[in-house]
Amino acid sequence: MRVVYMGTPVFAVAPLDALVRSGVPVVAVYTQPDRAAGRGRTFAAPPVKAAAEKWGLPVRQPSTLKSPAELEALAELKADVAVVAAFGRIFTEAILEVPRLGFLNVHPSLLPRYRGVSPVPASILNGDAFTGVTIMRLDKGVDTGPIVAQASVGITDWDTTGTLTEKLSRIGGQVLLDVLPCWVDGRIDSSPQDEALASYTRKVKKTDGVIDWTVSAVQLSRRVRAYQPWPGCHTSWQGKQVKFVEAVPLPGRTERPGRVVPLEGAAAFGVETGDGILGVLRLQMEGKRAMTSEEFLRGQRQWLGALLPG
Repeated sequence: MRVVYMGTPVFAVAPLDALVRSGVPVVAVYTQPDRAAGRGRTFAAPPVKAAAEKWGLPVRQPSTLKSPAELEALAELKADVAVVAAFGRIFTEAILEVPRLGFLNVHPSLLPRYRGVSPVPASILNGDAFTGVTIMRLDKGVDTGPIVAQASVGITDWDTTGTLTEKLSRIGGQVLLDVLPCWVDGRIDSSPQDEALASYTRKVKKTDGVIDWTVSAVQLSRRVRAYQPWPGCHTSWQGKQVKFVEAVPLPGRTERPGRVVPLEGAAAFGVETGDGILGVLRLQMEGKRAMTSEEFLRGQRQWLGALLPG
């Protein structure tokens, strides 16, 4: 078995690690080119590149896979199958035909639900009790290929996009190891997706993190979790950004959405919303570390009673 691996973000690291630890011959790792990041705009390597280099695997970072030269380079690897996990590109038919047994994709949702680029935050935003990982054969569509295997996992009330992505990444690696030998040996087949059940996700934008206090406390608490670690759910106060790191929805009569009110218990204060109160457990003011709501109030007493924008 000769495998080419293609992936870019943190989600794609655990499946790669699982393959290498199990002795699967990964003949090359493809990932996106290094990108400028942070305030200094310094170039940073994708997480998969760092993982591949740790294992001593050859890394390729082409700006496109559509050129004849790149198609030839992929063909020269003589891979039996290509494994893809959040690579970040749509593949042409010409590319999909290169490996002898096609491309297998590790997708962090139970397809056909949540096709597209943001399945993990979508599952939290919709209040789902569970999600999962799908191993599917890639075709020229967006997550439309036939399903090879699936595994489910529960979503807790405290899961964020960060923690849930980590869970799904590990599960994806486990399912991939179960599926791959069977796929190569022809002992497993695939089934078409039910188009009637399909749904699509859109890319999360930085502006999605701006809090609208007229939304219900339940939905805002989901947004806090879904947009953690990026872009974060935030408001502004005294000219600085305030990011809500951890929050819970609480019942309560509300009169002015956006008004900060005192509470008792783990949440030292809350914010009135369109329906209920958002109890704040942890938050972070711009330029400071994240802290509990009780710690925050010690240095920001004027915060109570404030009317937050949004």
